[in-house]
Amino acid sequence: MPEIILASSSQYRKKLLESLNITARCIAPNIDEAALADESPKATALRLAKAKAAAIAIQLPSDEKTNSIIIGSDQVAWLDGAQLGKPGTREKAIAQLKQQSGKTVRFYTALCVQMNSQQCSDVITTEVAFRDLSEQEIAHYIEKDNPIDCAGSFKSEGAGCMLLTRVTSDDPSALIGLPLIRTTEYLRRFGVNPLLRIN
Repeated sequence: MPEIILASSSQYRKKLLESLNITARCIAPNIDEAALADESPKATALRLAKAKAAAIAIQLPSDEKTNSIIIGSDQVAWLDGAQLGKPGTREKAIAQLKQQSGKTVRFYTALCVQMNSQQCSDVITTEVAFRDLSEQEIAHYIEKDNPIDCAGSFKSEGAGCMLLTRVTSDDPSALIGLPLIRTTEYLRRFGVNPLLRIN
């Protein structure tokens, strides 16, 4: 059975895999995640997902590389022609949510699954429409979920759903950071059926 390696230190992506009874070894890829000049958000996300998987593949000894499936993923949040990063502080999270109030944000979540020289990749687009938010609602929400490590400053799997009017996506899990529908499809292509591993 191939070992599954998640090219990430993200607790959210790890928890998503664990929800499907998929145990993965997590290795941080340590790559430069800056966008390139004139690069679309979709292209940035896909390039970085592939770069993360490639960075881990290079690190592995040849015997491990042959028997490992590497999952790389990246997400870019886009609003008004600019990327929304992880806020990092409460103050920046407040500013992001004020900026997103009453608007629709696009999240591009890229996935790359590779084994040896074979690779499958895709980008899932999720549109998130925010309600008109009051300053009191924003402050209260940030105290509740503390989303300072989340692009867009909210957690859709938590109380963040109360900030929204609509989420449109082919894969709801993509918004949390890893599109599980596509991930499990690619794993099956490489001979791993997660459904058959659930006890």
